[in-house]
Amino acid sequence: MRVLLKLGIRFSFVIYLLVLTNLILFKYIHPTQIFEHMHFFLQNEYWMNSINLVPFKTVFQYLFISDLNSNIRVDNLVGNVIGFAPFGFFLPLLFTKFSRFRNVILATFMLSLTYEVTQLVFSLGSFDVDDLILNTIGGIGGFSVFLLLQRLFLNKNKMNLSA
Repeated sequence: MRVLLKLGIRFSFVIYLLVLTNLILFKYIHPTQIFEHMHFFLQNEYWMNSINLVPFKTVFQYLFISDLNSNIRVDNLVGNVIGFAPFGFFLPLLFTKFSRFRNVILATFMLSLTYEVTQLVFSLGSFDVDDLILNTIGGIGGFSVFLLLQRLFLNKNKMNLSA
């Protein structure tokens, strides 16, 4: 039973990563166009217009300045946080190395950075430091839920053993 549960968690994690990759890297292109984008796109104009290195610039634009539809604002801000929450939850379930807060933050940040750089290099989107921040917050949130559930179930098991 325990082996089946671990296999289910691993399978769910792989499916989650595939869906996340699709949502982040291939949201603007059709699957048949993927190979057209698999080249380095090094034109200065594209890079200069596709990079935001100012922390919270996009967040403030979405919240206060931009006249975007509210659905677009929520999708971009909340979506980045919620999209990476499962990552922070799955890591400690699958790997004991990620039972430490620092390791989960670093892994979440590195995955997010990989996506952001890939978007920029292959012209699949833009590089935004705010996405790194929001994605990392999402990973922290997922890890926090993991810790909460872990404490809840450990306390419940302790009460069952003492009864």
